[in-house]
Amino acid sequence: MRDNRSNMEIEEIILASMKMPDVPAPELNNKLKTALYQQEAVLRKQPAMHNISLWYLPMVLNLITFSLLALLALIMIENIYLSYLAAGICFYVGAAGILLTILGVKRANIKEEITIHIKKRGVLYC
Repeated sequence: MRDNRSNMEIEEIILASMKMPDVPAPELNNKLKTALYQQEAVLRKQPAMHNISLWYLPMVLNLITFSLLALLALIMIENIYLSYLAAGICFYVGAAGILLTILGVKRANIKEEITIHIKKRGVLYC
């Protein structure tokens, strides 16, 4: 024993909502367009990517590695002259790594090649 009256009310509400016009009022439409254009202008002014340069990373890793090896040589080798020689060689290789990285940056332009490009969300690309 269903109540057909409630079904009729629902149908009337559905029919009334279907008769609503899909076109917004001109004032509302203009306000929305100007807000959208302003937001678009702000997004176009922002840079599309964030760049992180990693040209110094091999130099830093080389320096840390050979500094630790020099420290290990000073601690582990009992002969003082031999430990100083091994530590000196490690420091020399670390300094050579710094020099090679600086020369590579100047000559081979590796700053551009060793760069991570992170795209920002919500930014328009032109």
